[in-house]
This record gives sequence, C-alpha cells and structure tokens, in this order.
Amino acid sequence: MLRACSTLLTLVLALPAAALAPTAGPVPPSHPAWTTASGSAKQAVFPTTPRLKPDGGKWRLGYLESGDYSEYPDTLRAIIQGLQKLGWLSVPDIPEQLNGRQMWDFLVKHARSDTLEFVADAWWQPGNFDPAQRPVVREAIRQRLQERHDIDLILAMGTWAGQDMVALGAPVPTVVASASDAVGSRIVASASDSGLDNLHARVQPERYQRQVQLFFDIVKFKTLGMVYEDSLEGRSYAAVPAVEQAARKDGFQMKSCTTGTNELTTAQATRNVVECYRKLSQEVDAVYVTTHRGITTENIGEIAGILRKAKVPSFAMLDPAQVRAGLLMSLAQADYSYVGLFHAEVIARILNGAKPRQLSQIWVDPAKIALNLDTARIIGFDPPVDILLAADEVYTEQGALAP
Repeated sequence: MLRACSTLLTLVLALPAAALAPTAGPVPPSHPAWTTASGSAKQAVFPTTPRLKPDGGKWRLGYLESGDYSEYPDTLRAIIQGLQKLGWLSVPDIPEQLNGRQMWDFLVKHARSDTLEFVADAWWQPGNFDPAQRPVVREAIRQRLQERHDIDLILAMGTWAGQDMVALGAPVPTVVASASDAVGSRIVASASDSGLDNLHARVQPERYQRQVQLFFDIVKFKTLGMVYEDSLEGRSYAAVPAVEQAARKDGFQMKSCTTGTNELTTAQATRNVVECYRKLSQEVDAVYVTTHRGITTENIGEIAGILRKAKVPSFAMLDPAQVRAGLLMSLAQADYSYVGLFHAEVIARILNGAKPRQLSQIWVDPAKIALNLDTARIIGFDPPVDILLAADEVYTEQGALAP
C-alpha cells in the first residue's frame, strides 16, 4: 500500500496562491507588475488600458513558435482572451483544435481592434522543432526587424522561440510564453531580471520542486523515473535540476531514460518516449511524467496504461488533463486563463510605455490537484481522506469526474 503524508493539506494550503497572479480588477501600486525588476524603490505606473502608438497607428504584433505543441495554441488563446478582457480587442469564439499557424491566421482575419494588428506575414516557426531551420528563421526575423521596422512586439511561444529571440538580442519588445524553465534554459538571467531591456518571460520559482515534494510526501518512493531529451532544452522541459535538488533533499534516487537529442523528428521522439516509459516502468517505483514533445493527446493514454499495468504511481508535471487520461495525479495550473491574463497585462503595460525588463516576471499559478481514482484502484493506492479533500478534480473510469 502506498503511504500518504499527513501534512498534505498543510503543504497544499501553504503553496503560494494568486497573490502574484493577475486580478480581474485594478492592480494596486504595491503589485509587482508596477515596479521595476530590480526592486528599486522608485515606482513607475504602467496602466493596462488600450492606447494607440504615439504616431496614431496600431501596434503591430508578430509571433514566433518553437514547433507544433498543443500547449502553445492553448496559451495563445488564453492571452487573446486576456487582451479581450482588458479591452484591447474583440474576437469571435476561436475554433477548437487549431494549431499555432491556424490560430494566427484566424486572429489576422477575425480579431477586431482599434489598437492592435496581428500581422499576417509576421509568423515564424522552425518547422516542427527542426533544429536545422532555427538559424534560417532567426535570420529571417533579423532581416525583417532591421530592414522594415514594422513589428512593435513579438510573442515568443516556447523555449526555442525564447532562446532564439535572446540570440537576436530581443531587438523589439519580446514576451516569452510557455517556456518550462526560462531561467534554466538561459532565456532570462534570473527570476528577478530578464537581462535584456526588451525581454520578459514568466518565471515560477520552485514550481517543480513543490510538485516533486508533494508527490514524495504522498508516495515515499525510493526511485523516481524521468524521461527527457538529452539536450539543454530537454533537461529544461523536464525540470531536471529541480528534481535533482529535491532528490538531494529527500534522499531518493533518480533514474532517467533519454529519448535522444532534439534533432530527432517528432515521430521518432513520440516512439522513443513510449519505449522509455515502458522500460522505466520495470525499474522504478514512481514516475514523474514531464513535459516532452513526444507526449501527445494521442499517446498519453498509452503511457498511462503502461504505468498502470506495472502498478507504478505517476505524477503529471504539465496538465491535469493527463490525469483524466490515466495518470495518477497532478498539481498543475488551474487553467490557462490565469496565465493568459498575466501575459496580456504584461503586453498591455509594455504598449503603455513599460520596458519589458521593468515588469516583474515572477508569477505563481493557483494550485490545482487532480486525482484519478480508477488508476489508484488499479495500482493498489487507497487515497486517504486528506488527498480526496485537497483534490479539485477527481476522475473515475474513462476520465469522468466523480460526483
């Protein structure tokens, strides 16, 4: 029988909540978004209200995406909803299942705004995570920005996108979203300072340490399995340094299975990640299912089935939806609306005169615990009352919410 820690509720309630998250109403001057990243006593007020460029024109936005990954369009959708909430635009309901290119095209055609313009040909992607195309895409962006001077802000979606804009020196205001670890992947200099005047990225200190700590306190595993790509970005996506820190603190062992480098095609990465979980399921007593481009909505159920069959408890780093698909539990962001509004407020303040580097990058999402009771039954885990009380979503067979 797996053991649960009696301090679970204390841990959950002690997590930093929405104090640093955006609010629906006016933000007071004490809020971090009003102050400089260096913590200077001098405060500058940057509102979020819509405004035109000083020359009376619309702000022209561009978009750089690392590859095809479901979190990217989900995050873009939430940012657009945040901008709509702030009054910068209006847009009809965005169809589901759009990829990044399709969503950008939809915004170009259907978003209505007196202040913003989504530029049709200011969309870039190095194929589907194709490293050979990254230099070509960077050069195309550099030429566009230097020669035409017609883009006012770039939304960089994903770790590669953030790294590539940094490699260019962030020549225009750049907001990095959906980067698992902006500090660890060397997008920003630190949590408190992006390092470049035109750069901003969301940073969530200790997020993954809290996840692993919670999982360890519940399961008390001796060996934790992880799957990731053997690259700087792959280790960043999987939060390997954070897990190593937790392992030193709590005395458990890490056992990894690497899926090759980021030069593999997505199809190869998808095959390799399944095989890695199959291998690890026979060698560890718990698994931390991390962010990986080879994990898709199509194969997460297969991965969950492998771990269920081996009776190995699992924790989803990224998304409670993976718990619905069969992983045991998760502590992840409540929904994309919170992070979307955070980025939308950052964009609005930049367009109101803030340097991206001046705005706080630190944000902690409201915690959400998800638990799959069907998986718990199959692997022999009898959830204690503490977990059931703390869980926001409890799933039974076939991913249905428990009544």
